[in-house]
Amino acid sequence: MRLIIHRNNHMRPSVRTFIRRRKTRIERDTSRVIMRTHIPTHLDRIGRISQRVLSLTDDQASDLLKEVLASFADRHRNIEIQLVENYRKVSQYMDTSVEVSEVKQMLLGAYFTMEYAIESAALFNPSIVRHPDQARLEPGELRFVMSLRATGEGHISSIVFRSGIIDSNGAVEFDSATDYVQTPKMLHDPFYDKHLFTLKLMDMKSWNYTARNIIDRLPEEFTFEELTESIVNVHEDPDIESHDRTLVKIKWLANSNYKVRFDEKSKISERVIYPVSENESRGLEDARFVLFTDDDGASTYYATYTAYNGFNILPQLMETRDFRTFNVSTLNGAAVQNKGMALFPRKIKGKYVMLGRQDGENNYIMFSKQLHFWQTATLLQKPKEPWEFIQVGNCGSPIELEEGWLMLTHGVGTMRQYSMGAMLLDLNNPTKVIARLKEPLLSPNEEEREGYVPNVIYSCGALVHNDRLIIPYAMSDITSGIVTIQVKDLLKCMV
Repeated sequence: MRLIIHRNNHMRPSVRTFIRRRKTRIERDTSRVIMRTHIPTHLDRIGRISQRVLSLTDDQASDLLKEVLASFADRHRNIEIQLVENYRKVSQYMDTSVEVSEVKQMLLGAYFTMEYAIESAALFNPSIVRHPDQARLEPGELRFVMSLRATGEGHISSIVFRSGIIDSNGAVEFDSATDYVQTPKMLHDPFYDKHLFTLKLMDMKSWNYTARNIIDRLPEEFTFEELTESIVNVHEDPDIESHDRTLVKIKWLANSNYKVRFDEKSKISERVIYPVSENESRGLEDARFVLFTDDDGASTYYATYTAYNGFNILPQLMETRDFRTFNVSTLNGAAVQNKGMALFPRKIKGKYVMLGRQDGENNYIMFSKQLHFWQTATLLQKPKEPWEFIQVGNCGSPIELEEGWLMLTHGVGTMRQYSMGAMLLDLNNPTKVIARLKEPLLSPNEEEREGYVPNVIYSCGALVHNDRLIIPYAMSDITSGIVTIQVKDLLKCMV
């Protein structure tokens, strides 16, 4: 039996009557640190520093390394391996004719390493999805994965994870977060598809004489090394006039499509996706994860997020099946503009569907036969109520209900206060709005309005469990909490 949505404002109850704030808080922890390579701005300093280290006697170097390990080994797994890796990253700037002992390699690695507290500034903008492992649960329980935006020194954003269980009554219990955190190994795609790579260059307005000469030399599937070799050959060929900006764009595109993989023994709360490519050097922002079901029934987790390099933003797509290995690729097309892309959890009439906020003010909806290319967008929602007069946007991927697609929104009103709202879209034609909340679903209360960015309530994705909507949400861009509401109660507040 379908729930009746009230059209008469006098019959409509207030959603505030039904919303329940849970006591759970997801707090930042300044002790969670990763090891970052610390390379001086002036690269000539590397040689001078390394000479000072290499001038130490073996005993002096050994004693210094013991001090480092005694102070930091209990803060990082496999610290010796990470120190050697950081040494290798800077060794290209050093005198390679000098043989360096393993002890001095690790010591040099320590001099070119710094700790970075990934969530020292904030832990916010969460999204939540069903965990791929649903074994060993009590009846009515659901295991989940939550992603969050973690921000540290310099306001550089990473993606971190938590896991836990929701019981049959909507109570949320988090698994203990480990003391250790780790970044993954970065791998370039084993093979790039020549046709897809060409389409992306065309979309970037970079398909020209230089690009054609580089790509034409490559097989239908090529490696990063083959691409690099082709770039070098074209650049050094005196008979070919190469365009330097095109070379930069091709390298940028290749580096924007990569894979990261975590140690299989690591727990999900240890895993940190920290910026690894140049175009996201200042952060990975607001990942919206969704469990996508394909036409053949196969399931994949996708996340749309914003890569930021300090000057420009780039909409990106992340893909995983196990939250251990992640494939990262660019989103392309005229409709991929601004922030806040959110993918629907399945195709509709043979097409992928995605929400966006192309103009920074209104909500749009897009359809495409190709996941990585989006050319057109249709206006879905304009600011209508006073609490959203400045702008509206989505708060994550829509959730499929019997009654329609439940779309959580955000609105910005006076004094730049962010609130959350909700809309219901037609299942077969999601460009059609069936019903919406006239009042905010959630607005910051006195405890939630203080933080890094005051007066902001925000979410990047919710889920439904046992007919109850579970919404993780950020409070003023510093910490996160959870609210719940029965789906039937939310729908009867809509008009």
